Amino acid sequence: MARETTYLELSQDGGGAHKFYEVTVDGTAVSVRYGRIGAEGQLQSSSFPTAEKARAAAAKKIGEKVRKGYAPAVRGRRAARAVTRRQVTAAPSTARAVAPVLWRFRTGSSAFGIHVDEDRCWVGNQAGDVYTLSHGGEVLARYALPDGVKCLVADEFWIYAGCDDGTVYDLSSKVPFGAYDIAADVDIFWLDIHEGVLSVSDRSGGLTVIDHEDEFQWSRRSSGSNAWMVRADERAVYHGDSRGVTAYAPDGGKELWHTATDGSVLFGWQEEHAVFAGTGRNTVQRLSKATGAVEASYRCDAAVYSCATSPDGRHVFAGDLASSVYCFDADGRRLWKLGTGSGAALSMQYLDERLYLVTTDGSLVCVDASEAAIAAAQQGSVPTAVDVKSAAALPVFTPAASASAVATVSVAAAPADGVVVECVQQGGRIRVQVVSGGFEPHWNVQFPRGIREPGARYVVDGLHAASGGFYRVRGEIRRLV
Repeated sequence: MARETTYLELSQDGGGAHKFYEVTVDGTAVSVRYGRIGAEGQLQSSSFPTAEKARAAAAKKIGEKVRKGYAPAVRGRRAARAVTRRQVTAAPSTARAVAPVLWRFRTGSSAFGIHVDEDRCWVGNQAGDVYTLSHGGEVLARYALPDGVKCLVADEFWIYAGCDDGTVYDLSSKVPFGAYDIAADVDIFWLDIHEGVLSVSDRSGGLTVIDHEDEFQWSRRSSGSNAWMVRADERAVYHGDSRGVTAYAPDGGKELWHTATDGSVLFGWQEEHAVFAGTGRNTVQRLSKATGAVEASYRCDAAVYSCATSPDGRHVFAGDLASSVYCFDADGRRLWKLGTGSGAALSMQYLDERLYLVTTDGSLVCVDASEAAIAAAQQGSVPTAVDVKSAAALPVFTPAASASAVATVSVAAAPADGVVVECVQQGGRIRVQVVSGGFEPHWNVQFPRGIREPGARYVVDGLHAASGGFYRVRGEIRRLV
């Protein structure tokens, strides 16, 4: 029997989708390739007892996608999504001493994404790999995402990875899932999430805001370009680009203030009362969230790629293109400058007297930032850094492409403490609502978009109320059959 291939695309003008879905039937084998238009995508293969059952399974998959808006297309006719990968260079450090590195984990590709919390460290790289490690440097798990990771952001205890394919993946559950799809005409530079609301800054200097249900809320266009900074809180969205930093009201209704910075903004950080902008003119500037006034400046010796602060604001850290890392006091006095030994720090975070860096050579680096360790390093005494290796049996988690890829469980075998949710068609969209008792009936659930089917029910191990008035999944998702 001849090999049959069906190729579909979903590309919405002004919408979030820019994807393809290809199903090939070859005898009793069915292969599915999917991903963003213009990319190679991911491949899944299945075999069936007979050719008839293989064709029936393929027809079901195609029908599911057509009902979601996919249409037949010709591969290569529609342009790929615009993706700008940050072009960064790392010169040798001019520091006289190197930082006291406790351990280093090499991911194999330049890394921009970092998140460190009380439980673990996260690093995401341009190959689409996200690793979690203990604070002692043990590799715990790997997430294999379809495209390069732009950044990692946290919202309460949920972790999200923004990728070059325009999808923002929720990594908080056992299986990662796409929580947001960003419009194809948005060339993503950076992301932030606050109470389920996603803010996206882009190459052209634009700012796009999307709610927890993946619905467009508002957008603004600044007079600058290359917006590498976006941070958000309950008071404003702070947007940094080649012309400076602008604060917008959370509903997008007005501009609250604009401050021209000393050079193009290359990175942003925030604390309770201030935002910090690292610039191409060797400076980190602290701006008041209330007024935009420049409260302090922190001078480095090269363009600043990243910055962070200690929780109390006593110390400000910066990483430059020359593979050096700095520490300043709150008023701007430089306390030290040390070489990273691992390239330029593209992002960083401080926790419990340790400074964590992700770098141009793809490393996650743990630096002992205690006063004693820094003083010893300045005198040339540093510990021998542990070169962390990944275990051969490391768990690897990949996103579920469709409902058929999700584990199933019968109603009788469903866990007694599981929460049942149902996909409901509302106004042309598929919402997910809680069916189990004890939950707010009008709240929806942030749920994997790829497995939403009208009438389908799922049991979720953990469901938590978010401060934005919706539910988030934290645990395994299984389809009820």
